Amino acid sequence: QVQLVESGGGLVQAGGTLRLSCTGSGRSFSRSAMYWFRQAPGKEREFVGGITMSGGRTNYADSVKGRFTISRDNAKNTVYLQMNMLKPEDTAVYYCAARGFGEVIPIPNDYDYWGQGTQVIVSA
Repeated sequence: QVQLVESGGGLVQAGGTLRLSCTGSGRSFSRSAMYWFRQAPGKEREFVGGITMSGGRTNYADSVKGRFTISRDNAKNTVYLQMNMLKPEDTAVYYCAARGFGEVIPIPNDYDYWGQGTQVIVSA
């Protein structure tokens, strides 16, 4: 069993930066690919990016490429989402997810665990 807890959300002005963290409990964290999703009000949840178990490969949605970076520290059971040049359209609840021995290309259809989400609001 893995529990995921996101943190780092908040209110930021357009053009600003935020770093989200997702910390997992349990020994399987290092054997899980990790992913970030987001859901804006009235919209479906969408893939933001993913990182493999070792951190050697990443994949990003086109809408965040060049602005967002995913990294992980397996010693701390934590995955990060560095968000730069934020736009109002990045406003959403951000969730992390885990998939054991997962890959990032193609994007998986299902996940083993989800966090509870953290709110990001980008003001114009």
